[in-house]
Parts: sequence; C-alpha cells; structure tokens
Amino acid sequence: MLFLRVVLLVVPLMIFLCGRHVSGCDRNCTDKPVFTPSRLVVKYGDPVAANCSVCEDCLDLFGLETPLGEQNKTGTTISWKASEMTEWDSTPSCYYTKKDSDDQCCSDLPITVYQPPDNVLIRFVGHTGPMFEGHNYTLQCEVQKVAPIENLIVIFYKGQTALDKQPYNGTNKKPVTTIYNLVIIPSEEDDGAQYWCEAKLELGPEGPQPPPVVISQKITASVYYKPRLQGSPHSQITIKTGSPLLLNCSAWGNPSPSYSWTLPSGSPHSSSSNLLAIDSVASADGGLYTCSVSNSRGTINVEFNVTVEEINIILIIVIVVVFVAVVAVGGLFYYHYYRTKRMGKYTLKDVFRLGRQHTAVPITE
Repeated sequence: MLFLRVVLLVVPLMIFLCGRHVSGCDRNCTDKPVFTPSRLVVKYGDPVAANCSVCEDCLDLFGLETPLGEQNKTGTTISWKASEMTEWDSTPSCYYTKKDSDDQCCSDLPITVYQPPDNVLIRFVGHTGPMFEGHNYTLQCEVQKVAPIENLIVIFYKGQTALDKQPYNGTNKKPVTTIYNLVIIPSEEDDGAQYWCEAKLELGPEGPQPPPVVISQKITASVYYKPRLQGSPHSQITIKTGSPLLLNCSAWGNPSPSYSWTLPSGSPHSSSSNLLAIDSVASADGGLYTCSVSNSRGTINVEFNVTVEEINIILIIVIVVVFVAVVAVGGLFYYHYYRTKRMGKYTLKDVFRLGRQHTAVPITE
C-alpha cells in the first residue's frame, strides 16, 4: 500500500518536471546546449542520431527529452539515437539548470520527418475522350500519402514543358492525400500532347539530394479542331481553251476532313477528294468553283474563279501564213544562192547546145 502511494506521488512529479523542462526553459540563454547536427531531415522508419553538448559549468540537471530512442551521457555530451524514426512530430529538447538558480537553459532539435508519395495520379476532371479546341478543361493531379505537406511542390507538364508550379499551404506533419488542379484551353497544337505531373519534396540542404520526386502516368490528349487549309490556294485562275485544269483545296483537321465540290452551274461534282481535274477546258467551264472542307468541328469553303480565254483563230491563221511565206522566201533564196555559187552560171539552152557539140567516139578493139 505504501509503494502504491509513492508511485502515485512520483509519477505526477515526473510529469510536472518534464513539463517544466519543455515549457519553462530559456531558449535564448547565453550558454545554451548545442545540437550536432543542428537540424535533422529523416525518412519515416529510418534510423536517426544526434549529440547534445553543454559547457563544463552547465552540468546541473543536464538532460535530453525525447519520446523515443536511447541516450548515452559522457561528460558534457549526450548521444541520442533511435533505430527507427516512428514519430511524425518530434522535437528533442536538451537542457540544464543554471547554477544558483532554478532557471533552465535549453535548445530544441528541429526534425523534419518525411515520406514520399505512395502514388501520383493525373486525370481530366469529368471528361473522357477527345477534347474540343478552345474549351476549358481541368487537369487534376492527386498526390497520395505524402508528408510533410508544407514541403510539397506539384508541377504540371505538357511534354517536357512545365505549365504550372503549385505549393501547398498546410502544416500537417502526418501523411495526407491532396489534390491540385490546373485549367487548360487546348488548341490544335495540343493534339497528341502528353500531360503529366510530378510531386517533389523540397526539404532543404539537410534533406536528400536530389529531392524525392514521384511522377504520374502520362495521358495523351486528342483535340478536335476544324479544318485548316494547306497553303494559300489561288482564287483567280485564267486558262486557255483546251488546256488542263487542276484545282486543289488540301486541308487537315481532326477528325480528318471530307471534301465536296460545286460547279459554276451550281450542280455538285463527282470528286470527293481535295482535287478537281478537267483534262481540256471549254468556254462553258468558266465560272466559280467551290470546295467545301468539313468535319464535325466545322466547315470551310474555298472558292476558285476560273476565267477561260478563247484562242484567236484569225491570229493563228495569220501566224501560219506568215510562217509559210517566210519559209518559201527562204527556200527560194537558198536555191538561187546554191545554183549561182555552187553549180556555176548555166542556162537550159547551154545544156542542149553542149550536147549537140559532142559526138560519140567509137571504141576500137
């Protein structure tokens, strides 16, 4: 019975004294205890160790308060170590009592206990399938079971380009799951782009280097947009009768566009491609051609104004006559020049006269 009374008296006294060490200490005293290292960053479950030292005259009621691990006092130093860090919010306090006084001088050892995320996920909020150009969509990055949340930075990426960097305003020391959002407005250039996010614990120079990083899976965006023309088609075309005509309204889009043509008469053409061809145009082929390029996001129309010029028959005849005349004159000139310069000056009468002046010479054996 006496033993029980002693225990009941001692336990409250110890609790009171411990409370005094923590709350009644002067943390700005001149010869306050020194922790080595002065700050610790440790992963939850890893071993941890530190030393506390005081001056030679500061040994009265010299001690270390911590909820876990073991201590070894040697002279002016207390060595503390724990095989596993199992406390999320722990601040060891080293203290001593000043001489000729009940005042205590103490120092605290800041410990940051961290845990990288169990998993990081990215998704579009309330949306699946293709996106539409120019609409708003929300990317959501979920970081699961990470600590401490105040050291967490989340970065959204498109490909290798960082889109946004978001810290978290919180002080919870234990692992939490948190969500980050980013609103995007996709365009044609974003079709096929890969979005992802990373969660990084920035724990300062005492923490692991490089900082712990966990990345999400990558999601590939499909963006639907209306057709776009390839190049700048010539809208005004002049062509001669009988020449071939080729009109081109090539375009791209998502989904892939379809093509339809309307002739100057207003009737549709049989072509369902980006090309319309006429092997030999006639005057009736002149006029306004319209190419309609369509997909589920919209339609664009391309107009070609074709002017067919008639070939001038009279001009062609004159050119032919002049050409023939030039050839004839040239031929006569050449003939005259050849006969007078190359063959000598003979007339037809001279040829007959020479023939009568010569007689045949008999051949004798």
